[in-house]
Amino acid sequence: MLSKSLMSTAYQIVVCGSIVPDPLQTLEPVTGPTGPALKNEMMLPAVLDPWAGHSLFEAAHLAKNAPGSKVWLVSVAPKAKLQQVMMTVGQKAPFELIAVDGPSSGFTDAAEIAPLLAEAIKGIPGLDLNRLLVFGGWESASRGAGATLQIVGELLGITDQFQGVDKFTVGTDGSLEILERIEGGKHQVSKCAGAPAALGWATGSLPEPPNNPQIGMANMRGIMPALQKAKPAKVATDAVKFASVALPKQQRQTRIVKDAPADEIAKELVAWIQQ
Repeated sequence: MLSKSLMSTAYQIVVCGSIVPDPLQTLEPVTGPTGPALKNEMMLPAVLDPWAGHSLFEAAHLAKNAPGSKVWLVSVAPKAKLQQVMMTVGQKAPFELIAVDGPSSGFTDAAEIAPLLAEAIKGIPGLDLNRLLVFGGWESASRGAGATLQIVGELLGITDQFQGVDKFTVGTDGSLEILERIEGGKHQVSKCAGAPAALGWATGSLPEPPNNPQIGMANMRGIMPALQKAKPAKVATDAVKFASVALPKQQRQTRIVKDAPADEIAKELVAWIQQ
């Protein structure tokens, strides 16, 4: 929800988001020479992380209703795979891409990725902290630690941080009202005076925008040079040690019993779970 006060407020909105393997694919973890990885990872089709997608659509909606605002998408990912994904994502919403050529694997640590994102954001020409909003996924389909965006905010000196955001409202005085998820399936309403702020989005409230070839053509004029200028980022692999990587084991035990009381069935299930 956006108020009329947005007409006089221009934001710099930076969305942090990486690419992930298409969730419809079978993902098989393997141990490689540099540590854990996915089998045939470079061959798997990729998509923009779903949580990052929500935050990008929310950012584009905010920028559209706040004249003078601009959206950047900062991504740490293999630039060859990122280029493929941008062919589709670039048609959804207008943004400027800042690419960092690095791993998008879920086996990289948040403490290694967050500084790369923060440095890329600091490098944006004309960055104004007083107008900066950092968006990103509350969770991730690959880096699900839930800590990356928080560390990015801290490195940028942003102390107003909100996680599990479903709704974002700008008040008539420029203050920000955020509806965020808390434990027990409940929400809480938080307020802050204004930018800067970091928001980790859950689902948001907007549908996925339709493809717009005109937006895609405009975006691609900046996406291709950004990919060519993407600096390689060396992410240390010795910070975290993995003892093993494997798919969850499937287990099924079936026993057919007739006319058993519900209490006995419940007790048997509890006993089986506790084993």
